[in-house]
Amino acid sequence: MTVTETRHVAAAPQVQPAPDGSVPVRRQLPRLSEVRELLQFRAPVLDPVKRRLENALTIEDLRRIGRRTTPRAVFDYVDGAADAEITASRNVHAFRETEFIPENLNSVVDPDLSTELLGERIDFPLVFAPTGYTRMMHHQGEGAVARVAQRNNLPYTLSTVGTDTIEGIWEAAPEGQNWFQLYLTNNHRLNNQLVDRALEAGSRTVVLTIDTAVGGRRLKDVRNGLTIPPSLTLKTFFDMSRFPYWWVNKLTTAPIEFASVRDFPGTSADVAALLFDPGLDYEDLAWLRKKWPHKLLVKGIQNPADAGRVMDLGADGVVVSNHGGRQLDRAPASLDMLPAVRDAVGPDTTVLLDSGVRHGQDIIAAVALGADAVMVGRAYLYGLMAGGEAGVERAVEILRSEYRRGLQLLGLDGTAKIAERHVNPHTPAPKR
Repeated sequence: MTVTETRHVAAAPQVQPAPDGSVPVRRQLPRLSEVRELLQFRAPVLDPVKRRLENALTIEDLRRIGRRTTPRAVFDYVDGAADAEITASRNVHAFRETEFIPENLNSVVDPDLSTELLGERIDFPLVFAPTGYTRMMHHQGEGAVARVAQRNNLPYTLSTVGTDTIEGIWEAAPEGQNWFQLYLTNNHRLNNQLVDRALEAGSRTVVLTIDTAVGGRRLKDVRNGLTIPPSLTLKTFFDMSRFPYWWVNKLTTAPIEFASVRDFPGTSADVAALLFDPGLDYEDLAWLRKKWPHKLLVKGIQNPADAGRVMDLGADGVVVSNHGGRQLDRAPASLDMLPAVRDAVGPDTTVLLDSGVRHGQDIIAAVALGADAVMVGRAYLYGLMAGGEAGVERAVEILRSEYRRGLQLLGLDGTAKIAERHVNPHTPAPKR
């Protein structure tokens, strides 16, 4: 050690312990560059829609925003379910109780989220489910949803009770995978007309919904007067008046109606009575299979025996669904029934699942338990209420990001790697 070094050590300040034995912390003034690095404020966002969407990190965030920006009766129509809403709660609970089992030390640098569905490659295993009265949630309606689906290479399903026509959807998204959801009514002429229009417009997939023999009793809608035809209470009317932006857009755009059946004679109640047909049976499915030349999915499957039978009649796949808990309350969660349905139809049949999907990891759970993809309805409607087309886009961004991160944390580099061994499924309560 040199003399200089010795002097330097000797000159170093000595930190003396405090009486209690602790050593005081040495402090110094921070450099300006260090402060600047810590204080990197974001530029203010002046657009209120953009600002609230940027702050939405989850689908639940979009739900909360939608509740603030939409009349209570409209929000309840989306958010509510039948009777005591037991099934709706079960749907969400089943996903939340599913456990994941990761496989670490695998490279997940650039996971391939895509998958093949009905012969088409889609960006990740998600389909936009059919929803009724969509323009009631936001004046941009189904066209906005279809455009988002087209941009993200995902299928969109227009409902028979949608507020835009199948032709209008193809105008909005001419390059999209535009499916059509069909309610077979008790009017044969109308059934033929709906199927013909879907075919002429260019649809290649029809989704037949079979769980609406009668309408589920959605008590929130009854109490809010959001029935067909509407019978609003004074309280509901005044609540709607608190949302002038919503009102102005409703009054200055096309009327909200069942667009695909607008030319059918009768009141809206008459039309609604057609759409809930207690006479629907397997003969109707056989008729549709003969008439429709392309892909046919049957939605509303909860019983494995039903799944096998519709496949025997020529369906191309099934959608395991309890209508989001909006029809038969106390039905099992869709996720709980998925493995049995998959076993009933075999490994090569297309199986989709809807009801309860709120997170990208829910998609992983469904695929692991036998689904080829999931359908989401409420998740994107929350986005639509929160910010129109931009809100739907934000919902897709959230779900995709959660799905991608979930795959990577499981140690998987693609959708094709998901397997049953990656989950411990939720165990339903024992039957009595």
